[in-house]
Amino acid sequence: MLAIERRNRILEILQRDKKVVVSNLSAMFNVTEETIRRDLDKLEKEGLAKKTYGGAILNESLYVDLPYTVRKKANVANKQYIADIVNSLVEEGDHIMLDASSTAVYIAKHLKHKKNITVITNSIEILLELSDITGWKVLSTGGTLKEGSLALVGYQAEKMITSFHVDKAIISCKGVDIEKGITDSNEMDAHIKKLMLNSANQKILAVDNSKFNKISFTKITDLSDIDILVTDKEIQEQWKQTFQSMNVKVYDKNNSENK
Repeated sequence: MLAIERRNRILEILQRDKKVVVSNLSAMFNVTEETIRRDLDKLEKEGLAKKTYGGAILNESLYVDLPYTVRKKANVANKQYIADIVNSLVEEGDHIMLDASSTAVYIAKHLKHKKNITVITNSIEILLELSDITGWKVLSTGGTLKEGSLALVGYQAEKMITSFHVDKAIISCKGVDIEKGITDSNEMDAHIKKLMLNSANQKILAVDNSKFNKISFTKITDLSDIDILVTDKEIQEQWKQTFQSMNVKVYDKNNSENK
């Protein structure tokens, strides 16, 4: 196993258990404890973990981007539930934009049975996922590959997005707050998502329940700028009232309109 593969596996364990122990990891990966300590040193320098006596804990900061290979394995059941709802909102023949979130990858998987869909995305993972589908038009934004992810960002991606208009844009985010709105951890990602929303007739935010009442580094847009919220759990009454006042339609766990 390569060192980067081992560190990503350690991150997956941290995502699941919130902490790791050096001796346990040493036995699991059949390497020395010193090797594991070096792995944890690197994860700490990258802002992904915090070393403790005998191990490490997950850095749950909203300002840190986890590697895509780790993100796509987190909250899988929740993302699949969200993807199933979004599937019911997308009609055959639609033109849509999907961001480079791990949630969007699950959405793309759920949409594959539909006919005559046009997808514009900055996600390399989605491009690969849809590479074997027939009867669709799949467009890449182009752009610069963002380090540590499978996302295309930068001027060329932004220029491509603004040159199209679609039926629906579907994005996710790191934080949703009543006062601060919809936020993300990376400025380039946030700008791409904002441009996607601006290019769509219908703006859909697809986000799991862990993102509510959280504020990340940079703002994507206001809550009032979206048309539909899709999430995996019933939202709190305060949120219900907020979205109702903004005419945002909510699809959550207890909304009978979901299916």
